[in-house]
Amino acid sequence: MSTAMSGLSAGSAAVVRPSSSSLSSSSSSSSSSSSSSSNRMYYVGLDVHARQTTLEMLNDRGQTVKRQTIRGGLDKVVEEVEKLPGPLSIAYEASCGYGYLHDRLAPLAKRVVVGHPAQMRLIFKSKRKNDRIDGGKIAKLLYLDVMPQVHVPGVDVRQWRGLIEFRAATLNRRVALKNQVRALLRGLGLAASVPRGLWSKKGIVWLKDLSGLGETEALRRDMLIDELSEVNRRIKLLEQALAKIAAAHPAVRLLMTIPGVGIRTAEAVVAYVDDVNRFGKMTQLGTYFGLVPCQDSSAAVNRLGHITKEGPATVRKLLCEAAWQARRRSRRVSGWFERITGGDTDRRKIAAVAVARKLVVVMGHMLRSGEAWREGPASTSSSTNTSMRTGCARRLRGSPPEDTVTGNDRRSSVAGAVAGPTVNGERRR
Repeated sequence: MSTAMSGLSAGSAAVVRPSSSSLSSSSSSSSSSSSSSSNRMYYVGLDVHARQTTLEMLNDRGQTVKRQTIRGGLDKVVEEVEKLPGPLSIAYEASCGYGYLHDRLAPLAKRVVVGHPAQMRLIFKSKRKNDRIDGGKIAKLLYLDVMPQVHVPGVDVRQWRGLIEFRAATLNRRVALKNQVRALLRGLGLAASVPRGLWSKKGIVWLKDLSGLGETEALRRDMLIDELSEVNRRIKLLEQALAKIAAAHPAVRLLMTIPGVGIRTAEAVVAYVDDVNRFGKMTQLGTYFGLVPCQDSSAAVNRLGHITKEGPATVRKLLCEAAWQARRRSRRVSGWFERITGGDTDRRKIAAVAVARKLVVVMGHMLRSGEAWREGPASTSSSTNTSMRTGCARRLRGSPPEDTVTGNDRRSSVAGAVAGPTVNGERRR
């Protein structure tokens, strides 16, 4: 493998790939050369940018046969790829628009590989870096079959994910607006004296009726109230659209049988997991969502740091909020939480993240088996791992039972307040 990886250097003319064909006799290789030449594979590496793409193509012996700079967008890239001889194996790095490009290139190639950007940065770390070198390295990684891949979901799942992220961004905008209103009131030395809070209907009326404001403060207040009202309207529309999509996925209702898991958390997990069978072990879901600690281990020394925070941050936030909720509503989850804290209140946030990781592992088992959550006794340190595997014990047939999805559990899952610290002061959705 060291010989093969040495071909990743920028100045190499060819890449040596170890294969079983190199062990065959020269007579057999010469007799099959004519037939293999017609079926040879070309390996294309693309370094894709918004207005320019660098293409490098290798033949079946790892030699560069074409290098080209394509001026234009993704459609121009597809147009140039159509002119290449086949059959083709194509690779490029995941970035904005990777799904669209994958769908366009898939009919043109026998294989399309989308590389993991974070893992490729480790490989590409170099003192000399440009588009031509990057395109060549991508092609060589593809030829050596060591390209770190990412999962490419279908168009409908990508659109679902996009709507989830857009709602999260809109929520962040609402938080920013509320913080500006609080800053305005604090700068004027005012405190909201509304029983149900500043953001209730009575609170907004009180804010509009404030007197004694200067011209600039009144203008700021009016514009903030108008924008806050518009953002609330947008969030309502987004949640209605997401509810329609979630209604077509029974897996969302399945995950909502977990105490503390509402529709927003369930739909985000289902959308980003997509196909649960692509994970060999359900514990990999904790790694996928960045809920496992960084590790620096050597010999007898094993150092664990903060969580990796890899993967979608929106899902990770929702899982942590669901962990706070589940701790209040489930004896089993509360047992996990208390075992980790050990009575130390300073470990509450650590315990919440650990419970979030356990919950997503349980969700993976539920998605694979189709079984709903069954509440059991509070977990102890000796039964925690077993309870994670057996916490879902009732088979879901058709729609979930009425008492598991509707009623108090469902209402509290969707609209209940977070049991611990909220994110940016927002109530969990």
